[in-house]
Amino acid sequence: MPATHDVLPAGHDFAAYARTHWSRLVATARLLTDDPGAAEELVRTTLVRMCARWRRVPRNDVDFHVLRCLMQGYLRRWRGRRTARRRAVLVLRIREGLADAEIAQVLGCSAGAVRAHARHGLRAAGADSGTATERLREAYARAVGDLVPSQAPLDDLQARGRAQRRRRIAVASAACAALLTPVALLCIDRLEGGGTRAGASDAGAEDRAGSATSPVRVVALGERVTIGPGLQAWLTADDGHWSAPVADTGGGIHHPLDQPGVSMRVDTVRHGFFLSGLFRGLHGDPSRVEVRTRDGSLAAKVIVLAGSPGWGLWYTSAPLPVKDTEVSPSAGAGGPMVTVYDTSGKAAARSKSTRGRT
Repeated sequence: MPATHDVLPAGHDFAAYARTHWSRLVATARLLTDDPGAAEELVRTTLVRMCARWRRVPRNDVDFHVLRCLMQGYLRRWRGRRTARRRAVLVLRIREGLADAEIAQVLGCSAGAVRAHARHGLRAAGADSGTATERLREAYARAVGDLVPSQAPLDDLQARGRAQRRRRIAVASAACAALLTPVALLCIDRLEGGGTRAGASDAGAEDRAGSATSPVRVVALGERVTIGPGLQAWLTADDGHWSAPVADTGGGIHHPLDQPGVSMRVDTVRHGFFLSGLFRGLHGDPSRVEVRTRDGSLAAKVIVLAGSPGWGLWYTSAPLPVKDTEVSPSAGAGGPMVTVYDTSGKAAARSKSTRGRT
């Protein structure tokens, strides 16, 4: 098996795609859910979402985007369960015939995590990987062979997709209006000669300047964030990643995300050095992350993954002097110390050693 992918013209529309791929997507969803009704509902939800954003889907990569949306919907339902992610990996390997690197792109994780999930899944299915793979291939073939082909509910899919697209446009319009309203009010105030309120405006500006903005930024799977000169970082479902190589690439495999801890790495940048790392084991998002050096303390910025509280990536917003980057194996030896504070202001985790240096 892997599943056959029917080829359509480059300019095909949503209706043609849905009609051609409905049965194949239902078969894949059936292997994920073990429930015919849940499988059809998962595919229905997936195609509604794709219909809503069909104009933005690259025509030469539709299968990837649809399959990723299908897997996201499945994993969202079983969030936090490793068995669900293992099943997804095995279905993508055996049913869809994807390589580990392709599976990593679909699921938004590393290739190493894909291999680990596959290894554990195959171990649960049989004595050795070869026997387990053949056993699963036969089981998948029987499950798919028992399915009764159905027709894609095009009218319902397109109606719900159009409604979802209208809601997104309405939300985007409201957000734009909210952003533009203060500018419009300021212009009106100046046109009307708002000098009598200058004192109040200045006081409001001082209040805003005195209030600190949140250091926490919520990002999506794989969303790249520029954290320093020439450095980018992003989060996947099981680990953090940097554009520059890391000496210890174990990440979440050696340090479970539910155990408190902080890692630290040092990167060379144009005008000095830059510190960053992962924190984990919190019961929610942190209130702040502080890096204490020989010259004082620095407030770090934080990146967290939407829907995955308790862990994330921290980084300093300014390079450090050379003497402060001489990080020794333990914090007690005089190197920088990273402390993560929870929302109550208590220290939830502290660093013990560096993770890497480049």
